[in-house]
Amino acid sequence: MEALEPSCLQDISLSSSVSRADPPCNTSARKTTNPPFTAHRSSHCHLTDYSPDDKPWDVHRALADDVGGIYAGAVDFERYAARMADCAGVLRFGWVENHLTGENSLSLREAHFCRVRHCPVCQWRRSLMWQARFYQSLPKLVEQYPKARWVFLTLTVRNCLVEDLRDTLKAMNGAWQRLIKRREFKPVLGWVRTTEVTRGADGSAHPHFHALLMVPPSWFTTHYVKHARWVKLWSDVMRLDYLPNVDVRAVKPRAPKEGQTALDAKAQALQGAVSETLKYSTKPADMVADEAWFLELTKQTHKLRFVATGGALKHVLKVDQETDDDLALTNGDGQQDDGSRLAFNWRTSERRYRRAPNADKGASS
Repeated sequence: MEALEPSCLQDISLSSSVSRADPPCNTSARKTTNPPFTAHRSSHCHLTDYSPDDKPWDVHRALADDVGGIYAGAVDFERYAARMADCAGVLRFGWVENHLTGENSLSLREAHFCRVRHCPVCQWRRSLMWQARFYQSLPKLVEQYPKARWVFLTLTVRNCLVEDLRDTLKAMNGAWQRLIKRREFKPVLGWVRTTEVTRGADGSAHPHFHALLMVPPSWFTTHYVKHARWVKLWSDVMRLDYLPNVDVRAVKPRAPKEGQTALDAKAQALQGAVSETLKYSTKPADMVADEAWFLELTKQTHKLRFVATGGALKHVLKVDQETDDDLALTNGDGQQDDGSRLAFNWRTSERRYRRAPNADKGASS
């Protein structure tokens, strides 16, 4: 079994007193033949020295500092800033073995999250959590609906003043409820619908729905709904006096590649639509571009639900189930470890996660 050692600085000599737990940081990655853990305590290495694939933690946590700074400057939202300041402050990882390569890699095991709606860290983790749950449900869905196909639908309205966003979103939610009762929607076997709000160049708000529909094969023959009909349907249920922009596209099935199962091929074909449907509700770039716009967005979306599901997909995301372990995806890899925990804490001044050996935990007895 091999474990990748991090690369970092070269200020620690390779002596016999150095444990494989926290290998010295040098300029090139090295491998050991034993799983790394616990004696040597280097605090000058960063998370990305151990695991370059975990760079997104630095990116999203830095964005959380930026967004939290906006909240800190507004009396009404200071409580959000306080919660976000502690979000994912310490990450604890375990070493798990890749059974294909025999190498060890870090896997997140413990973290605390603030759950502020617009926290970039929580948005990112929530998106990953929902995607994981969707793919975990896919085998059963394929078993129950082996011939089902998928459609990706985007429904929009004209931009509105950000001060009118709440009323616009409520109107869109009402329109969706009318849409799913229409004759054209009846063949749909199940659906997942999310809300995204982006910032217009003129400071307006652009709310829109992304929906992933599971449909029978007859959808593309007997029950086919043309694009023009989707536009008219959405305009009718929204009670608009104009034709809105609507995008609808089929998720093309893929034949399994050599060595790939039919289920894997289906999951791969769905990847783009799933990630687009279950992504952030508002881009962090839009949050920090205009502080006044973002604070008003926060007011306008307070306690509004941005995710809805129905039919055969109603319980797939488990939208009301969200613990720290869920967001950390601690059960996502299904792999066991010895209970040892390697800690990294967020360094605001560096905008990076750095080793925090004093927060490590020893192996389970």
